[in-house]
Amino acid sequence: MTFPQGQWQQIIARDPGHSARYIERFRMLAAQGHDLYGEARLIDAMVGRGSALLDAGCGPGRHAGYLHEAGHRVVGVDVDPALIAAAQADSPGPTYLVGDLAGFDLPEEAPQEFDAILCAGNVMTFLHPETRVPALAQLASRLAASGRAVIGFGAGRGYAFDEFLADAATAGLSLQQAFATWDLRPFTPQADFLVAVFGRA
Repeated sequence: MTFPQGQWQQIIARDPGHSARYIERFRMLAAQGHDLYGEARLIDAMVGRGSALLDAGCGPGRHAGYLHEAGHRVVGVDVDPALIAAAQADSPGPTYLVGDLAGFDLPEEAPQEFDAILCAGNVMTFLHPETRVPALAQLASRLAASGRAVIGFGAGRGYAFDEFLADAATAGLSLQQAFATWDLRPFTPQADFLVAVFGRA
């Protein structure tokens, strides 16, 4: 099935070198010793060892790789083949696949449902508006009965928090907690970032 192109796909269509620069930026930050794994540490703290985890919009694999090294069974999905290739090269171990979050098939050997789903890096704001609810529904359908999905993105990126929360409810996700940062500071009406923790409705 073909889905409308999201913002990320439109960017790389206009600027084919964008993905390579993005990959190199995070390689440089890692080499400089920057902490790039806070989101993954949060997920690791939420689940038992050896859990099945989905990194939705995994990019070049830094979170998926961290979680794999922590002993989990990890699947990373991203729409950008260049980012998946970088993930396979730089953070081997997880199962990586190129796919649209609104509809992707998992290989038989991979987990089919997940104890936790991570969606970081403003991924939700790159989706085409028509695919937001289908993508959220796909994530809901992949959650284990007691699983949790953690989705974070910033304000001012074309997807209002209230609209996102309404879409998530429509898609079958039940909001459990809302925070303003990945280190779990309280969410307030003035917050410019949202980290939302969902279960299955």
